Amino acid sequence: MAGIEHIRVEADEAGMRLDRWFKVHYPGLGFGPLQKLLRSGQVRVDGGRVKSDARVQPGQIVRVPPLDVDAKKGPIAGKDLKHSGDFELLSRMILHEDDKVIVLNKPAGLAVQGGSGVTRHIDQMLEAFISPKGEKPRLVHRIDRDTSGVLVVARTRGAAQKLTAAFRERDTKKTYWSLVKGVPRKHEDKLSTWLVKEQTPDGDRMRIAKHGEEGADHAVSYYRVLETAAQSLAWLEMEPYTGRTHQLRVHALHLGHPIIGDPKYFIDDPNWDFPGGIQKRLHLHARHIDIPHPSGGRLKVTAPLPPHMVQSWNLLGFDQSLGEGDDE
Repeated sequence: MAGIEHIRVEADEAGMRLDRWFKVHYPGLGFGPLQKLLRSGQVRVDGGRVKSDARVQPGQIVRVPPLDVDAKKGPIAGKDLKHSGDFELLSRMILHEDDKVIVLNKPAGLAVQGGSGVTRHIDQMLEAFISPKGEKPRLVHRIDRDTSGVLVVARTRGAAQKLTAAFRERDTKKTYWSLVKGVPRKHEDKLSTWLVKEQTPDGDRMRIAKHGEEGADHAVSYYRVLETAAQSLAWLEMEPYTGRTHQLRVHALHLGHPIIGDPKYFIDDPNWDFPGGIQKRLHLHARHIDIPHPSGGRLKVTAPLPPHMVQSWNLLGFDQSLGEGDDE
């Protein structure tokens, strides 16, 4: 049992309820024992008595009396040993890491969040990265299960608020690479439509909707053709301005050039042969992100292509350096 501790509230804990603050720092301390400590004045904030629903602010000092429970340990300590496999896998995905942000290169086929038929997903795996204070990294955006590439994760509560706001206010630039059927007539263009979600036997599917249709959201994307393989395939650089579900996949279909290997939106055409040597997997990759860093400045990260797309690029003789201009 440790002696009396005086712990300074950190910037990322601004506005947190005191009982929640204790749950983060001393997860083994139950609600009842905490109430008893508060009522008897053994727990104080800046020397004063407080209630469990008091909101703590950065710089305040919390007096913690000797407790029968330990403070939270770091990752892969104690009960977190079961997450060691997740820790190893996530560690291999890391493209960038600092005290506020982790950027992962998500493999195709791994879901970001749970859902029907999902047994393993990034959000669950992030338990392995719980900080010594007991704070689990937070998702601030998502990409489709079958899409690979850049996924930004906030390490702290404060960083999550700033990053979420950046996505909401569209102060981010996301660049995707895709391989599509055929070659668009215009080598670059803006796609602006309304999208609505509909239930199908194969799960949720998005479709183009009319302006004003119930549940429809406006979706805007930009694309440019980087290279082509005869008239049968094109490598597109795509930028979603809005962030709707399956947006780029539906926009590619709307353009008349669906993304190769898309299980939802690539409809088999009897007059078109799927190219030999190319895997029937979604060829859509979140290649690059440019986002404001919570501590200031901008964070720019590029994710290497997944193996099935590397195979296709090599087969088609595409030169990856053609798409690097905007990544600096």
